[in-house]
Amino acid sequence: MCGIAGYLVLDGAPPGDSCLEGMARRLAHRGPDGRGFWRGPRAGMAHTRLAIIDLETGKQPLRDEGGAVLVANGEIYNHLELRAELEREGFRFRTRSDCEPILHGWRRWGTGVLERLRGMYAFALYDPEGHQLLLARDRLGIKPLYCLVEGGVLYFASEIKALAPLLPALRIEPSAVARFLQTGFSSGRHTAIQGIERVLPGEAVLVRPDAPPRRWRYWRPPPCTEIEPLPPEEALQRFEALMEETTALHLRADVPVGVFLSGGLDSSTLLELARRLPGGPTSAWTVSFRDPSVHDESRLASKVASRAGVRHETVVLDERRLLGRLPHAVWAADELMGDYAMLPVSFLAQAAAPTHKVVLSGEGGDEVFAGYGRYRVPRLRRLLRALRHTGSGGFRTRPALPPRLARELLVPELAAEAARWRGPFQEAWREAGRGCSALARMQRVDIETWLPDDLLVKVDRQLMAWGVEGRVPYLDHHVVEFGLRLPDRLKTRGRRGKLLLRRWAGRHLPEEVWRGRKRGFTVPVRAWLQGPLLERLAQALPRTEVGRGLLRPGAVERLVRAHRGSGRHTHAIWSLLVLAVWHRCLVEGAGTAPPPPDLQPDEYLTA
Repeated sequence: MCGIAGYLVLDGAPPGDSCLEGMARRLAHRGPDGRGFWRGPRAGMAHTRLAIIDLETGKQPLRDEGGAVLVANGEIYNHLELRAELEREGFRFRTRSDCEPILHGWRRWGTGVLERLRGMYAFALYDPEGHQLLLARDRLGIKPLYCLVEGGVLYFASEIKALAPLLPALRIEPSAVARFLQTGFSSGRHTAIQGIERVLPGEAVLVRPDAPPRRWRYWRPPPCTEIEPLPPEEALQRFEALMEETTALHLRADVPVGVFLSGGLDSSTLLELARRLPGGPTSAWTVSFRDPSVHDESRLASKVASRAGVRHETVVLDERRLLGRLPHAVWAADELMGDYAMLPVSFLAQAAAPTHKVVLSGEGGDEVFAGYGRYRVPRLRRLLRALRHTGSGGFRTRPALPPRLARELLVPELAAEAARWRGPFQEAWREAGRGCSALARMQRVDIETWLPDDLLVKVDRQLMAWGVEGRVPYLDHHVVEFGLRLPDRLKTRGRRGKLLLRRWAGRHLPEEVWRGRKRGFTVPVRAWLQGPLLERLAQALPRTEVGRGLLRPGAVERLVRAHRGSGRHTHAIWSLLVLAVWHRCLVEGAGTAPPPPDLQPDEYLTA
């Protein structure tokens, strides 16, 4: 796990020597174990390293005998198998790095190397022959990659904050900001800063100065024509074999591996699978809140950890600690993303960091095996929503800001974009195809939007801010393809989801785990915004750049007054708070890290 950055000269002048150092400095948290640089006449690369595999010789950038240069972030889990295949064909390896097979694979298979990689990764490969640059991101978007063209030069980096200082002026992208305000995250190619774009999940970009960039998606979720009508017992056997193989690959590391444990079905299943394998987790971490309104996961998690024989630590959090972490968590998130759970995840990462560089996490289980309650909305209700919101299938139709409220709060340009927020969801629904069941289409919509642009932003950025790598076995693409090809009857029944996982857990885990209902990672934001914080924000938000430039006069006062009476605008107020903090960090501060993490958000905004 690392940070990568670099540039390719198109038709401009090469940037100065300080450019790569500046980008690497802003990615130092992603790679606290060292930095590496390569500079050529018309290209340059930087790498910040978190040493996990090949601790001694795995430094990057990597070069081959033909002069090609690689910087990569992530893990290639099948690197041993690829290495053996390439060595049989005569390629010589200089390191034991899991990323070196990408370099030799490019020589052997060209862009076909992408089809052979199994892992989570974002990489840039420069080949001086033809002065060409290949950028690629893993199939599910676990690892981030951004690019920017400015002054005749293409720049790329693992995080937005490494690119922002290269722009002569930072301007927000209204469509991305509006989608964030409506959903809590933003999907699509455009980020919230104009000019900085995402490389999409499963996408590759081949750039040559003498031709338009070639973009293509080398992986998409499998079509619904490939649904396999498996008998339940055969499906269970295949699930167990695949998850054991996948978990074993995810345990490949030259450092200890831990696990984030909620006591729920996904993380408990991972721990049960991993504990049987060589290199299994040695420690687990769980969050507990000092708030009776929030479900406490720590008791059941402790029971599961004790049963698995791993050391267990409970991180106890209260309102002041969590809110004091918000500026740092928003800075770490880099993207404009308001998931409440980024706060406790940041504390989990901080707790793990002194002893572990790698942790397993259960993200993806709900999308791949259909765990969310939103997948089980009654058919009639969903059809009525579909009639009101054409092209949506009745899924992801509820905005945080209804049209009237958006017009009352936002300046006209932003309000107009807020009315068009459904675009990425409608596109994903349409691309899933009419041959899919409603359940299969909903899964695919979430895998194309919510998963990479919310959950995986949270996991990658909050962990990397503390020098910890998060591995997500449920998002191995073989597991994803298996889960999406299951018939609906093996996913949901009535009010129950994840039937296949529950069936497996019923044979291996305590009844409390597999019978428990889906709870999610609850954070008591609603309670916070009914107390003194609400009044402090009512004073602080109008004085911010966001309050003065993106909101109508008196908007915050009207929203707070309505919330005091109904308590219905928690998401809207939280989103405005996150937007103001993000704007302060990423736009006004051009990605500068915030002050010590005990400063309350309203204090940070007015400091």
